[in-house]
Amino acid sequence: MSKTRYEVSGNGARPYGASTIREVLKEQSFVPYYETQCGAAYHGDSLELLPCLPDGSVNLILTSPPFALTRKKEYGNKSAEEYVDWFLQFAPDFRRVLAEDGSLVIDFGGAYLPGYPVRSVYQFEVLVRLCKEHHFHLAQEFYHYNPARLPAPAEWVNVRRIRVKDSVNVVWWLSKSEFPKADNRRVLKPYSDSMEQLLQNGYKAKLRPSGHDISGNFSKRHNGAIPPNLLEIANTESNSEYLRRCKETGMKPHPARFPSAFADFFIRFLTDEGDTVLDPFAGSNTTGATAEALHRAWIAFELREDYLEGSKFRFSEELTLFPLRR
Repeated sequence: MSKTRYEVSGNGARPYGASTIREVLKEQSFVPYYETQCGAAYHGDSLELLPCLPDGSVNLILTSPPFALTRKKEYGNKSAEEYVDWFLQFAPDFRRVLAEDGSLVIDFGGAYLPGYPVRSVYQFEVLVRLCKEHHFHLAQEFYHYNPARLPAPAEWVNVRRIRVKDSVNVVWWLSKSEFPKADNRRVLKPYSDSMEQLLQNGYKAKLRPSGHDISGNFSKRHNGAIPPNLLEIANTESNSEYLRRCKETGMKPHPARFPSAFADFFIRFLTDEGDTVLDPFAGSNTTGATAEALHRAWIAFELREDYLEGSKFRFSEELTLFPLRR
């Protein structure tokens, strides 16, 4: 059946809950694979599903798409050469479905060029083209540091010893407008020991050698420290309910899951309770489960049914299942 783009009148800024979006998708003959109190997961191609979402209906798109890797993986990654054009197919609808103050957060893994110890720049090509051709704004770049990542690629890191292990993904926080919704007070970190000591002993306002004028406000105690744009989150999931249930049922877990703490940070930072979060490459649906726990509406799209089937284990509540699937 041919799908038509769903458009609404007005500026596209009025909020939509997941239930409203589900009704819109149902009108377009898309039935959820399963749904919860806050959201719904769909089995299908985002290139078909995205055009059916209403304008301005999503507050945050948070995703880790299949990476552009030298070696093909089972979750359907593209080569670095073809990746940029493939990914940019989604850009017009990403921008259209976002609210005016909405954000697009993309976690990208790195890649070496085949046969050479030099890196692909595909993540940067995606960034530049999203901004130049599709009018996104780069709100801020983040770096996702996983200290538990294994040394790779073995040829350059372990055998020839001419590179160090790659432990960082780049994360682009993009926005539809210059002033996206955001509040760093929701993601404050505990003060360091040195900062606690400074707060206890006080700080004398003065001009630093760097030229920064540090006022007396610097020594005021708030609810925590403002985090940096380096997110140190070890991806060491080993005994979660998701993995335990996968093992019990003989289902193979998704091979490239991002940690729930990653999703938690950006959902808290960039959305309010009741806002809608979309993951167009949901995989094992970490985004949806995290959004559910934080009382956000969520929508998940995933092309592979086995990944969606396993993703049900992330939800402790009773799911509503739909046997008639597209």
